[in-house]
Amino acid sequence: MLIREAAADDWPRIWPFWHRIVAAGDTYTWARDTSEEAARALWTSPPKRVYVAEDENGTIVGSAFVTPNYGGPAARIANAGFMVDPDHGGRGIGRALAEHILTAARDQGFRGMVFNAVVETNPAVKLWLSLGFTILGTVPDAFDHPRDGRVGLHIMYRSL
Repeated sequence: MLIREAAADDWPRIWPFWHRIVAAGDTYTWARDTSEEAARALWTSPPKRVYVAEDENGTIVGSAFVTPNYGGPAARIANAGFMVDPDHGGRGIGRALAEHILTAARDQGFRGMVFNAVVETNPAVKLWLSLGFTILGTVPDAFDHPRDGRVGLHIMYRSL
C-alpha cells in the first residue's frame, strides 16, 4: 500500500466512500446529506494536508487529513480525520493511515493531536487507544446514532 499526499484530481475517488460513510450517520458529526461541494471543502480546504492510501492496483482505499486544531499560541496541536472505504476494511488501512498521519503531524511541528468528537461506539476507538490516545472526557448523549440511540462523543488526545 502506498500512502501519499493527495492531488486535486484524487477527490472524485475519495467522494464515493466519503459520502457512503457520512450518509451512514454512525461515525461522523457531519450532516448525512452533505453535498459533494460541501464535503470537498470539509475534507480538503486549507490548512488541511490531505493524504490517500492506494492499494497495489492504484485504487484509493482510504484518506486522511491533518490540520491545526486551534490557532495562535495553540496552533501546534493537530486534529485529523480518517476514512477507509468500507469495501476495503479489515486490511490494516486505518492503522497504516493513522501511523502515517501521526508521523506527518510530528514532522510538521505539531506537539500533540486531539480528536474533538469521536463517537464512543465507533470501532476506531480501539485503534486510537492502541496508538496511545487517551480519552480526556466524554460528552454524554451528544450524538444521535442511527442504531444505538443517543451515545457520547469522546475527546481524545495523544502527545507527539
